[in-house]
Amino acid sequence: MKYSNIPSAYSIVHHCKSNGIKNIVISPGSRNAPLIIGFSEDSFFSCFSIVDERCAAFFALGIAQQINEPVAVICTSGSALLNYYPAIAEAFYSAIPLVVISADRPEYKLDIGDGQTINQRNVFQNHIGYSANLKQDVTHATNTIKHFVVDINLEEDTIKDKQSTIQAHNDSELHKALCFASTESLPVHINVPFEEPLYAKIAQAPVVPFGMEIDDEQEQPKIDINDFSTIWNTSKKKIVLVGVNPPNTIEQQFLDELAEDKSVLVFTETTSNIHHPNFFSSIDSILVPIEKGEDTEALSKALQPDILLTFGGLIVSKKIKSFLRKHKPKHHWHIGAKKARDTFFCLTHHFKISPNEFFPDFLNALEEQESHYYPFWSPIRDAYIQKREEYLKEVSFSDMAAFNFVLKAIPDNYQLQLANSSTVRYTQLFNLNPTLKVFCNRGTSGIDGSTSTAIGASIYSEEPTLFITGDLSFFYDSNGLWNKYIKSNFRIILINNSGGGIFRILPGMGATYNFESYFETSHDYDAEQICKMYGFEYLIAEDQPKLKNILYDFYKKSNTPKLLEIKTPRLLNNKILLSYFDFIS
Repeated sequence: MKYSNIPSAYSIVHHCKSNGIKNIVISPGSRNAPLIIGFSEDSFFSCFSIVDERCAAFFALGIAQQINEPVAVICTSGSALLNYYPAIAEAFYSAIPLVVISADRPEYKLDIGDGQTINQRNVFQNHIGYSANLKQDVTHATNTIKHFVVDINLEEDTIKDKQSTIQAHNDSELHKALCFASTESLPVHINVPFEEPLYAKIAQAPVVPFGMEIDDEQEQPKIDINDFSTIWNTSKKKIVLVGVNPPNTIEQQFLDELAEDKSVLVFTETTSNIHHPNFFSSIDSILVPIEKGEDTEALSKALQPDILLTFGGLIVSKKIKSFLRKHKPKHHWHIGAKKARDTFFCLTHHFKISPNEFFPDFLNALEEQESHYYPFWSPIRDAYIQKREEYLKEVSFSDMAAFNFVLKAIPDNYQLQLANSSTVRYTQLFNLNPTLKVFCNRGTSGIDGSTSTAIGASIYSEEPTLFITGDLSFFYDSNGLWNKYIKSNFRIILINNSGGGIFRILPGMGATYNFESYFETSHDYDAEQICKMYGFEYLIAEDQPKLKNILYDFYKKSNTPKLLEIKTPRLLNNKILLSYFDFIS
């Protein structure tokens, strides 16, 4: 095995290995050559080469999302690093441990007009868990350092002492950063300056780093639930609202008990990954008819809970956010080991433990009580489900009709990755197959890296992956297909409505040139040539019979990945969606 001859490069590799970080996503470059050498020469690591830095970071995020472990992404100096920012922000708000390692120029070469130099220190300070700024080694390129740093004393008897101090600093910073990533599940940034030459390899490790194992055993706080159970037991109306939640993380017995409580409505989302016949899985289909009805105020008061209990991550539905901000519960309790967001401006308590640790004692302290809450809202839910089916039998081919057919046709046990904007919001309107594992980048809810995330997430998924996306999301991240790691069982369904059709449902948006150019961004592109370039089998459906026919064979085994493009009418989709809510109201 070969090593880089630069001590700080070897130290980074050593600390990652010591802490079990195996997956390394490399953005090819020159300044990061010492890191590339160290990681790629060691068979302990699984290295992936992704040219586009934005795609690389989202690809790494997708892997980390699946394995629940830190994944490192490495780039050269300069603007390359800034392209990682969208994925870093997503990781920050989605609590995903992304380890960003950037090679940098020496400090004395910054701000003097050299190419590919920016101020990389603390560049992600608003969206990072920890920033580690390593110091430049003095045992490497010593004569160059002497030449540029005239006031430095690097005689033979001082080099060893200076390098020892630098090594201690770097080891400490690396330990803090990697410990933070593992224990807090947040992104961290490690910035390391390298002087040329960069490509030298040696047979012996250049340094023996100081290492410490990460201690992730944290004592759980003891919680006295008596006061809270008393409040719960005397309240007739409770809503349990579940945001983004990884599959198979909540014990089903707890969910079953909540589902049988007549004083509880459990509101779930597509990204919640929990299921029960008594749950309310299309929140907007409950709330929009209240808004549109003649007895809005009475129904709003009937739905307003005394207690709101939340767990999981961010919420997709704008309607439930608006409703609970206007009709605040007396108590909002959040369950989660890391953080609680005051989404509804009424947070009163944060239980800093996981739901599986919270529910055993809490549910045991609850008493059965009479309530008309669930019995009142359950028939309303059942009625809109029936009306939805009636509407879908009448509706012409459109986004909504396409999602209906697509979602019903997904085979059992698939991993379902969803793009943002209209894709996840349309999916929210339907009941999903409970065997599916659903993911979506809801931390920042951006469209920029959905394709790359889905491909990264598929790497270690035992089940096949389906990625459903809209046209703007897909074309925006089409470089995500530029890699050699896409499995033959990877499937993409692209809903192409020739622009940002979701903007057409906004109030006051008319069919003007400015709207179509600057909001909707209408276009006439399709994905056929992209599929040809990247080796995807391409299929297209422009009507309902063709879509049904293609879906029959779409998931069968193949030698190449497949993309199905569904063309829907740009000027009709918004009318059909808005008419749906009128119909169920």
